[in-house]
Amino acid sequence: MAEIGLVAEAGRSTGSSAAGRLRAAGKIPAVLYGHGVDPQAVAVEARALRNALSSEAGLNALLELQLEGTKHLAMAREIQRHPVRHSVMHVDFVIVRRDEIISADVNIALVGEAEQVHREDGVVDQSMFTLSVRTTPGRIPPSIEVDVSGLTIGASIRVGDLQLPEGVTTEVDPEEAVVTGQPPQVTAADLVTEAEAEAAEAAEAAAAEGEGESAEGAAEGAPAEASAPAESSESSEG
Repeated sequence: MAEIGLVAEAGRSTGSSAAGRLRAAGKIPAVLYGHGVDPQAVAVEARALRNALSSEAGLNALLELQLEGTKHLAMAREIQRHPVRHSVMHVDFVIVRRDEIISADVNIALVGEAEQVHREDGVVDQSMFTLSVRTTPGRIPPSIEVDVSGLTIGASIRVGDLQLPEGVTTEVDPEEAVVTGQPPQVTAADLVTEAEAEAAEAAEAAAAEGEGESAEGAAEGAPAEASAPAESSESSEG
């Protein structure tokens, strides 16, 4: 991985007001430290930083930080962003060595078409989107590709199945699933069963309504039948 040059300015004022003035001027407040270097407040051009972190390596870009005539090999860590605009508000630059083993989170990219899963109306369910790896700064891959073309329903591709580049390792549990072929969430049988249940409920409701109407009719006829003997009794008295 080639380094990306970035110029840093030393001697910036600290504090929220000073940081706000820096951002208004198109600069990002930062701090540089690591490998025996005391934390030093610096500032970098916002556009240059954005371009550096927009490369293929993303947040794992290897930076050559130029500070007062000295060059430091560093990486951007602990990036603080605005809660709404998501623009970078502050960044920590950590000095690294080319031969040291460091940890980095690498994006996982699915490639290929899981034809069997799609043919059976299943779902390709990705449960892991980044993988923590350990390697030297120059060997950090821009992404880790996972081929799902052979994925079937009920099967999973796990961390132990990943093909990591030479010199790259991970301490993540090899049994942890990265992507799984899930069965259809709703099947044709489910739809038929649901339709049958709705039809049964409708029939029960109709039957209950019919019984209710019959009961009401019987209740209305009962007083008339009770009055008939009274009329007969009056006739006999006359």
